[in-house]
Amino acid sequence: MTLSSPTSTADGKTLRVAFIASVMLLSGCGEDPSAPGETDTDPLLFCSIDESLIASTGVSRGGIPSLQDPALVGPFDAGVEYLLPEDRVIGIEVDGQYVAIPHNILWWHEIVNFNTLGVPLAVTYCPLTGSSMVFDRSGVDGNTFGVSGLLFLNNLIMFNRTADGTTESLFPQMMRGARCGPLDGQTLTMYPSVEMTWSSWRSLHSDTRVVAEVSGSDRDYQLYPYGNYEDSDRTQFPQTDIDSRRSPKERVLGIPGVGGSGVAFPFSALAELGEAAVVHETVDGEPVVAFWNSTAQSAIAFQPMIDGQALTFEASPSGYVDTETGSSWTLDGRAFSGAFSGQELAMFPEAFVSFWFSWEAFHPSTTLWLP
Repeated sequence: MTLSSPTSTADGKTLRVAFIASVMLLSGCGEDPSAPGETDTDPLLFCSIDESLIASTGVSRGGIPSLQDPALVGPFDAGVEYLLPEDRVIGIEVDGQYVAIPHNILWWHEIVNFNTLGVPLAVTYCPLTGSSMVFDRSGVDGNTFGVSGLLFLNNLIMFNRTADGTTESLFPQMMRGARCGPLDGQTLTMYPSVEMTWSSWRSLHSDTRVVAEVSGSDRDYQLYPYGNYEDSDRTQFPQTDIDSRRSPKERVLGIPGVGGSGVAFPFSALAELGEAAVVHETVDGEPVVAFWNSTAQSAIAFQPMIDGQALTFEASPSGYVDTETGSSWTLDGRAFSGAFSGQELAMFPEAFVSFWFSWEAFHPSTTLWLP
């Protein structure tokens, strides 16, 4: 199934943004010094988004250092002591390998580039917009991504590291593509991922590996560095016209649609349905089913179909059951009993979790699902 390409909420005009280049030319403090293209870039970048919505954090390019192939260890090995059961992780599966990337790591690094999993991936998290997104880097020749120190509508702006360092572009995370520089308009392909508590992910996948505490780092991975930000209504940089239908920092599972549309499933509204819940919806006329679990604090979107057969689901004490065959399914869409045992539902790769205020800003025509 193909959903929409990234769309801009800003005017479509092209802008010459010299001040972006001045930030991009700053030293890549804290980045891997062996990474190419850290100190040289085009003198001017051309953008197709509104300059007034871009803000500098005051942190230089690379001042928040992305990680390249950090150590992965077992769920009870040394190096995982920083994780508490209720901490949130981004979970991915690549060729039968399960990997957890904790928010605790991403609070401090925002981007983790993997080259050793079989697919070149960038696992990204913006603490200011609460957005967890995983990208396949194949479409940009496997370039790794770094943190630019710039924000668009409070959202992380990434940059790609090229071989010669002279053609870097800027990629607002939630636009899912480049919006400044020579790659302006280039779409990033999203890779399926889920977000849930560490204890729940570990229960689902006892053989998972997880990013270990970074050796030699002076960062405290048990410390959330943004104070009470997640619990307050404020945004880091002023943002107008915040939709008041939900609390600004409420987490939602969002599925993008065409032209800034889509569907958002608020976590607290899903929790009203009980410990486990199933919601059937449509996005641009295509069916979608969302599984919810309150203990895991997780919502995951799937295509409700196996081998061309449409399925209808209900929540049960043992998990999730399709009414067509009575097969039982896990939260992350794997059948463990019944006629479909061993089968997996296809996740919506474009679906991701973010704060409500940011989801609505990037998808102003969104449908807000409520019970």
